[in-house]
Amino acid sequence: MYRRILVAIEHSPADDTIVTHVASLAKLTGASLLLVHVADGFAARHFNDLKLRESEEMKRDLAYLESLQQQLRTQGLTVDIELAKGDPANELVRLAGGGGVDLLAMSTHGHRFVKDVILGATVDKVRHLVKIPVLLLRAQ
Repeated sequence: MYRRILVAIEHSPADDTIVTHVASLAKLTGASLLLVHVADGFAARHFNDLKLRESEEMKRDLAYLESLQQQLRTQGLTVDIELAKGDPANELVRLAGGGGVDLLAMSTHGHRFVKDVILGATVDKVRHLVKIPVLLLRAQ
């Protein structure tokens, strides 16, 4: 069924919902996980073109990914991590299209009206552009 699941990590409480669900799915299918957080602050978006140093925010994001990785490995799961930099939607689409990933899992927030237009842009763009199945779970 699934061999490798890309899990979009927000570095927010919404992660609990998607990580818990995907950990169970990975145990059931034997899939490995790729946890991805996309740093999107100024330093991250211009990291390469301006040859910037890693920001404190990026360091915290990486430490968070590493802690999730360790937590999931103690459950017997195979977990890799990646701290991507730039526009979250574009980076998730790029990583999902790079091969080797056969499911993309993300949490949503269930916003309505104007908030949905503004805050739902990443999920909306990703679900329209990726060529693999997308699992969307509303954050609890």
